[in-house]
Amino acid sequence: MTTLLIKNARVLVTMDDERREISNGAVFIRDHIVEQVGASADLPQTADEVIDASNHVVLPGLINTHHHMYQSLTRVIPAAQNGELFNWLTNLYPIWANLTPEMVQVSTQVAMAELILSGCTTSSDHLYIYPNGCKLDHSLEAAQEIGMRFHAARGSMSVGQSKGGLPPDRVVEEEADILRDTRRLIETYHDASRHAMQRIVVAPCSPFSVSRDLMRESAKLARSYGVSLHTHLAENANDIAYSREKFNMTPAQYAEDCGWVGHDVWHAHCVQLDDDGIYMFARTGTGIAHCPCSNMRLASGIAPIRKMLDAGVSVGLGVDGCASNDSGHMLGEVRQAMLLQRVGLGPDAMTARQALEVATLGGAKVLNRDDIGAIKPGMSADIVMFNVQQIGFAGALHDPVAALVFCTPVNVAYSIIHGRVVVREGQITSIDLPRVMERHNHLAYQLTEAAA
Repeated sequence: MTTLLIKNARVLVTMDDERREISNGAVFIRDHIVEQVGASADLPQTADEVIDASNHVVLPGLINTHHHMYQSLTRVIPAAQNGELFNWLTNLYPIWANLTPEMVQVSTQVAMAELILSGCTTSSDHLYIYPNGCKLDHSLEAAQEIGMRFHAARGSMSVGQSKGGLPPDRVVEEEADILRDTRRLIETYHDASRHAMQRIVVAPCSPFSVSRDLMRESAKLARSYGVSLHTHLAENANDIAYSREKFNMTPAQYAEDCGWVGHDVWHAHCVQLDDDGIYMFARTGTGIAHCPCSNMRLASGIAPIRKMLDAGVSVGLGVDGCASNDSGHMLGEVRQAMLLQRVGLGPDAMTARQALEVATLGGAKVLNRDDIGAIKPGMSADIVMFNVQQIGFAGALHDPVAALVFCTPVNVAYSIIHGRVVVREGQITSIDLPRVMERHNHLAYQLTEAAA
């Protein structure tokens, strides 16, 4: 058994039941579990490894509840820079049709490295396109190598343009094949135990790319195995119009009709979720992944997060796909979430600490976990450290916790995931990142050239 001591933190933000912030705080970790939390003077003074957190704010690892990591290969594609969701998708589907297994694996590692360096320790990823032999296994292998806690969502598209859907027919799958592969992945990889490093999620892409039958059968499959469900919902005005035209329902009504509400379900975006939908989600325990940067980039609107939180809806943060955000900076997403809620609602609509809580405890609840999101005894040892002795924080250290959110987003100095130091002094320790980035850029060029 190995031990790790983090001590002398300028501020230790616990997110525990009392929301304690401990000056000169310390955390004692045994193997992958937090054992003691408190003032540095009150904890053991030695361990197998000791990290001095002087001048650092120490936080629970941030939790990303929605992403499309393969899209790191197609950031800032010119044809998709200025379109809304449906236009953006139709310009990118032909490019993504040329994905290869290596592209999925390398793009996942690049996206995860970006997340980890920005303070994220747990991430979901929604991979819903599987051309040319691509499998979710390739993402899982990448996560295992880099050392990220991972909820891998087996996405799918089954309704192509010939059936009234949005995606081209060549990127959709047969529904029997989708369900068969999803079952295989759950039986092969899903870990339901506490402190699990990998879980499988059942995740048809969206109401405009899969059938009602697949939505219902996916829900039955997930519940037979006790795994979570995830999809996109009510992202923009076109999404609402499609739902009303095809199903004669609002997106929330359609989700309920398909069995897609409950504590084991979370939906991405919900920018245009109406009041009835909000109250339904609160009543049923259904979660939401809020993706502020992507919603602004695609001009989808401002999700009513303040109203959702006040109603009792579980809300986490997501950076969303690398091609609809063009960034995967989790702390930057926290900042944007806080700022965006203030637009039209006033400066007290969301505080810095409330935004951090959404990104930690909120994300844990959305992912249906009770072992991450806080630093307290018995929790998974997922901890990040930000050095506040940087120019961007000069003059802000009277409240270094709020400074992390209000000031320019920075990268972590240290990241501990499952008790393992994955970032040390600002550098990823688990992979050769420069080599991976070089290969990633080559593959990105190859992918876009293939569609030219």
